[in-house]
Amino acid sequence: MAARLGLGLAALGRPAYITAGRDGDLGADRSVETMRQRAAAVLDAAWAAGVRHLDAARSYGRAEEFLAHWLASRPDVAADPALVVASKWGYRYAGDWRMDAEQHEVKDHSLSAFTEQLALTRGLLGGHLALYQVHSVTPESPALRDGPLLRALAAERDRGLRIGLSTSGPHQADVVRSALEVDVDGEPLFSAVQSTWNPLEPSAGPALGEAAAAGWLVVVKEALANGRLAPGGDAAAERAAHAVDVPLDQLALATALAQPWAGVVLSGAVTPEQVARGAAAAALDLDDHALQALAPLAQEPSAYWRERSARPWG
Repeated sequence: MAARLGLGLAALGRPAYITAGRDGDLGADRSVETMRQRAAAVLDAAWAAGVRHLDAARSYGRAEEFLAHWLASRPDVAADPALVVASKWGYRYAGDWRMDAEQHEVKDHSLSAFTEQLALTRGLLGGHLALYQVHSVTPESPALRDGPLLRALAAERDRGLRIGLSTSGPHQADVVRSALEVDVDGEPLFSAVQSTWNPLEPSAGPALGEAAAAGWLVVVKEALANGRLAPGGDAAAERAAHAVDVPLDQLALATALAQPWAGVVLSGAVTPEQVARGAAAAALDLDDHALQALAPLAQEPSAYWRERSARPWG
């Protein structure tokens, strides 16, 4: 099961992020070099645990740079055919490596942004890049309706690059279903989707099942709800996990891994210890009672995303 765990670098590539508990996990030193070393240590732990899917994005600060540096120093890893390197375009990092930045990322789903960011990503990750995703598509995004952009994406598809998208917001299911209908030159454009799914926000599940049935790779992000389903997070969730005698973070990850449509579940680990906890979650064999323990805590999607958008960057 550990092979179905992935490592997302959203919380490792920049000093500030919205995940709870960063002060305890990272400490005060968030310098570039310290974060580079931390990323390498976590990547080493993840690889040793069997993780083979590594996910970055242009907006994750220096995540692509850190990943490229790590791969260059690990030729055996870089040559492993099981390695999957994914990244995303459509947001630009604007935080300037500051904790108190007014704006940490800027969204742009234009053709010019795609062209510029693909070149930057390839400049760092080169031929390792296997999956490139439109970052955080919502119903308002023009990405699924922009003919020239779709043709440019299809040209990369035809050259062998897997094209996907990530989703966010209360209407993820609508976006997934719209993307399933996008064809270019008679062939589906997308073949992968990365969506938020966790027991607090499970609304995209049926649409993700449809994507998996269509042959797409389905990647789950934010399985721990940005720390709400980690130790010390949501009190009601802690009580539910205690009732089935499973640590909350491991229960949440195991529940995501148990979804029949989930191909990869990303861990947002920022310490080797958190990697080990994720690997332990992947090894759990839980009954239906345990896997449903957190289900009563599901929120209305609009409420969940409203709370998420209010989380501070720290």
